[in-house]
Amino acid sequence: MKAAYILDGTVHVGAVDDPVPARGQATVRTHSCGVCASEAHFLHAGQNIIELSRKHGGPYAALDRSRPFVPGHEYVGEVIDYGPGSKRTVKPGRKVTSVPIMRQSGAHAVIGFSHDCPGGFGEYMLLDEDFIMEIPSDLDDDLAAMTEPLAVGLAHARRGRPTQEDVALVLGCGAIGLGVIAGLGLMGIAPIVAADFHPQRRALAIRMGAEIAIDPREISPYAPIPDLGGRHVNLVYENVGMPGLLQQIIQSVAFDSRIVMGGYCMEAEQILVFSAQNKRLNIQFAGGEEPQDMALALRSIAEGRIDVASWLGARIGLADVGTALAQMSGPLAPVRTVVDP
Repeated sequence: MKAAYILDGTVHVGAVDDPVPARGQATVRTHSCGVCASEAHFLHAGQNIIELSRKHGGPYAALDRSRPFVPGHEYVGEVIDYGPGSKRTVKPGRKVTSVPIMRQSGAHAVIGFSHDCPGGFGEYMLLDEDFIMEIPSDLDDDLAAMTEPLAVGLAHARRGRPTQEDVALVLGCGAIGLGVIAGLGLMGIAPIVAADFHPQRRALAIRMGAEIAIDPREISPYAPIPDLGGRHVNLVYENVGMPGLLQQIIQSVAFDSRIVMGGYCMEAEQILVFSAQNKRLNIQFAGGEEPQDMALALRSIAEGRIDVASWLGARIGLADVGTALAQMSGPLAPVRTVVDP
């Protein structure tokens, strides 16, 4: 099959072996796949991610940068067939997505970060039939491909255990932060304050349901907010992943606040426990979506309760994957570029 694959920290486009399904695995022809920052991380810090997984436990320990792997974990595809002895959960010809995890036939892999389970930057994938979810036939493929990134934000939102008394602050308005805002909105949580350096992302935050969007270089999001009658935020969702930010939040938030760490920081983080203890802070680490979040994300998109159309930028072919990964962190980059392999 044709695919865009990563080898030794570089994106290549060419032919790779077609995946062969085992029991419990579905072969799926890719229709659309979103481009995520996690793929970009593997281009410049892949070995560090692998070594962290091997040392501390993690899903990338089995990866070898000297061998090619096909990324892409935000996908929509069409079921082609199943491995022998499978339950055949969804009929061939139907569109599906899934949590990007493979646990069938003794495997335990992240789809798109595995030598054995290629992702959506290739023509074909293998999906775990216990995790696949059928997509309504009339739902646009690119919108459906936003199910997984939205689900991550929904999962992080619920991890904060928000209540009607909370004033939530969402730091960083990329896909995860926007998903958190949408998730809080589904739960009826208001007001929501968003903070991001880029005006385009702040505008998207308002569109997703935030009442206030600020540039934290101009206004402290932790100070009393005049537009909210002088109230303080007390539930902070961190979606940036920069070292030092957690301690900055600890120093800045009010007594008895809650912090949800959703950004992936791969560097050592130093915090002053004394400060966190004195304020009686609760820090919750969030690590991705579960099947319930995928199901909610898909329903919300399909029923029009969450509009992710504003997330979408260009639809590209395999030849442009390398360029898209290189440009995705720029201030004018869309939340998601979508690959059609």
